[in-house]
Amino acid sequence: MYSVILCGGSGTRLWPLSRKNYPKQFLNLFSNKSLLQETFLRMQKIMPQNHIFFVTNQANYFNVFNQIKELAKDFNQEQILIEPVSLNTAPAITLAVKYLTEKFKINTNDPILFLPSDHYIKSKEKYFELLNIATQEIGTFIGTIGITPQSPKTGYGYIKKGKSKNHYFKVIDFKEKPKKSVAQKYLASGNYVWNSGIYIFNAKTFFKELALCSPEISKLADKKLDKFIENFKKLPSISIDYAIAEKSKKVIVFEGNFGWNDIGSFDSLAEISKKNYPAKHLSLNSKNIYIHSDSKKLVATIGVEDLNIIETADSILVQKQGHGEEVKKIVTEIKKQKMKELEHNLIVHRPWGKYEILLDNPDHKVKKITVYPGEKLSLQSHNHRAEHWIVTKGSALIVNGDQEIALQKNESTFIPIFAKHRLSNPGKINLEIIEVQSGDYLEEDDIIRYEDIYNRDKI
Repeated sequence: MYSVILCGGSGTRLWPLSRKNYPKQFLNLFSNKSLLQETFLRMQKIMPQNHIFFVTNQANYFNVFNQIKELAKDFNQEQILIEPVSLNTAPAITLAVKYLTEKFKINTNDPILFLPSDHYIKSKEKYFELLNIATQEIGTFIGTIGITPQSPKTGYGYIKKGKSKNHYFKVIDFKEKPKKSVAQKYLASGNYVWNSGIYIFNAKTFFKELALCSPEISKLADKKLDKFIENFKKLPSISIDYAIAEKSKKVIVFEGNFGWNDIGSFDSLAEISKKNYPAKHLSLNSKNIYIHSDSKKLVATIGVEDLNIIETADSILVQKQGHGEEVKKIVTEIKKQKMKELEHNLIVHRPWGKYEILLDNPDHKVKKITVYPGEKLSLQSHNHRAEHWIVTKGSALIVNGDQEIALQKNESTFIPIFAKHRLSNPGKINLEIIEVQSGDYLEEDDIIRYEDIYNRDKI
């Protein structure tokens, strides 16, 4: 068996934690591992590491690689696929199947598990047991995992079950997210399960059903992998549900109850986190309050109830519980007003590490920069600012104009305006520096790149 972890989503319903350039799958929301890392670790339990693949976009490639490298130092970068453009799950899955069959030459009868990167699984034993059953019984079907509903949720899609055989049900229909009254009827009938978005099938079956159900994608999928990638942007942006699952007559569902949650809203996150990860909260005549504070600040509430309060370094969201879907409207408005809070938090992740903005004034800015072992920033210069670097942890190798300088903790260097410079970490632990910028313009687009190991100088 193989697995493909889909990790190109934007996670807008979890703003301000989830941002365009660092969406929710990369966040540590309920443990000391990110959702992506938790997903990878689950797959490691049931298959070899070289059978685990990822599909993401160009912007998140290094987020995926850096996080997986923390867990598996020898992970093969070729197991991370980059979508030429972000479309939807049907094109992404087609790309993955072609990649596995053409580049890695997998057996077209071997089952492939496709799963999102941002789910919470409480009972891993039950989860693994169901996946093992699905692997044994999938045959030539298109299989999906359905979750036994615990309440009339309106934020999930539903699957109507038909006749049962062995450990699966024939799928009669897929239902969109229902109104509360309809969800209550689904729950009472016992004939519906939540749609988890997890699929399992083999390549041979997939290509046959793709030809029957989605000829537009199938026509391009008949070409070689390089031609498919070259013309990828011409594909429709469509989910696997719409492209195949809702049309195919070969779809079956394996029902399970293993404490699944798709963490699609702060209400969902609250269900998981309240008991196990309490925030620093002082309550006076308040009840049913969920708080997530990145800065660990004390949050005090008086005379309120049923609220989610989310605090980050640059934004605060106060949301009435039950209105999680409306967070997307806030994101739309932020985008419309071109606010910088849409993309980055004050902690910004880069291929080489990350930086945190500690102070931001019009003529000076202070950052804490972390560079991972063996990584380096681009060789660059600035037209509007000078920089002063102070090493606070680890060792640094620095290009400063015509000089190459090695600095240790508590040592520093000044980089004048226009000077070519580069910061590298030659050590085995994270390098941390404090950077003080001064000048008349301090935004990130004042960077001229001359060399870059991540090819950003080509963009």
